[in-house]
Order: sequence, then structure tokens, then C-alpha cells
Amino acid sequence: MKLVGQLVAVFRQAAGFTQAQLAERINVHEETISSIEQGRRPLKPDMAEVLDGLLETKKALATAVENMPEVDLIPAWAEEYMDYERESVALSWFDNQVIPGVLQTERYAEAVFRNRVPAFGEEEITAQTAARVKRHEILHRNRPPTISFVIWEPVLMLQLVDDEDHAVQLRHLRACAELPGVCIQVLPLDRKSHAALDGPFTLMETPDHQHVAYCETQRGSQLISDPNEVSILAQKYAMLRAQALTPDETKALFDRLLGEQ
Repeated sequence: MKLVGQLVAVFRQAAGFTQAQLAERINVHEETISSIEQGRRPLKPDMAEVLDGLLETKKALATAVENMPEVDLIPAWAEEYMDYERESVALSWFDNQVIPGVLQTERYAEAVFRNRVPAFGEEEITAQTAARVKRHEILHRNRPPTISFVIWEPVLMLQLVDDEDHAVQLRHLRACAELPGVCIQVLPLDRKSHAALDGPFTLMETPDHQHVAYCETQRGSQLISDPNEVSILAQKYAMLRAQALTPDETKALFDRLLGEQ
């Protein structure tokens, strides 16, 4: 991905464009061009074709994107995903293993990392926990994104921490459900339909209205930019929201779990 980004930079400079000028010509944010050139954001096939035409590069960028090594398509805990998460104007999460990272309390996040196999050392656990808690900032931006979560009910039952910290985590979820632009829904166990049995995923819309997705598996993670694949996940998410409890029903569930109703 860094190689493709460097090619964009070389071709842009050869054509006499600044990052800002190129961004204006193809109707994206300047930060998008910067992130691509630094290798922090993948160049999407459709944008590669547009740039090839504008920069007169004879399909060099489209060819490079098409033949990108798989190692670049499936990064470890991906920095480019974190950039997308920080910048997105809209995000949608489905989780069926743990509480979504941006909603985890410090003690819960620490417990997640302590359960890792192979095990992390203490310094790594501390660093990973701090990085995850820092992601809470997304919920409190001056102009917060529109954020939707669907969480499978067994996640709420999985008690990775002691009773007190488990209650703290549930109260945190309840409080986050009241934040502007945040919608939390629980998919209950008694539903006879479930649109995402294949596992968790995240959908993101960037400031320049690109739509990307992110999936994690046991052995890696994948940032997805192919429009057809993103569309499939968006359809799954729309169905999940219809199958889940409403936001108000979810708040009432939190209250019952906390013994407050």
C-alpha cells in the first residue's frame, strides 16, 4: 500500500499538482490524498482509474491496485483503519464476541487483552489498553459522527471482569446510549433470524463519502473497499438493525440488567 501511495505522489508531482489541487480536481478532501500517499489509506480501484486519466499514467495506478500483495490487503491491527475510524462521519458496528472497542471501559479492555493467546506481556497490555481507551474520543468530538451499534446479547452476558466492573461496563453502555448521534441496539437471543452469522464487522463513511468496511478474524484483519463487498455488509447491517431491539428497548434491557427497573 505504501508503494502505491508513493506512485500517486510521484505521478502527482510530475503532473504539476499539489495535494490540494489534485484533491479539488477529483472532488475529495486534501487529507484523503495525503493519507493515500503516506500509505495510511488504500487507493480504491475507481479512484485509481480517475487518477490514471487525470495524470495520464496509462493505467499504472489501476494495475498497481489490482496486483497489490495480499499482505497489504490484510494488515495486522491496521493503522489505516484507525485513521478511518477517527475521521469518519458515520460508523456502524456489529459485534458478537466482545463489546465494541470504542465502548469498552478501561478494566474491560484490559481483560480483553489479558485473554489474548499467545499472551501479551504487561507492557503490551498496558499500551494496548491505553490505545483502546483513547478511542473514546471519537464519541466526544466537537462534531461527533453518527454512530450505530448492534451488539449480540451473549456479549452482555460474557463476564470478563468481576461483578463490580461488569456493572460499571453496563452503566457505561447505558450512558453512551444517551450521547448525541449514538444509537445502541441489542440483538436478543430469542430471535429466530440473524443476518450476520459470519461474524463481526464495521462500516465507515469518510468525510468525502467513501464507504469502506473492516472485518476481524482469528488470524488477521481486513480493510474492504470493493463497493460490491461493502454493499453486501451494508445490507446485512440494515437487516440486523431491523432484527434487533429498538434503542429504547435496549436502554430498558440495560436498566433491567443493572437492577434499576
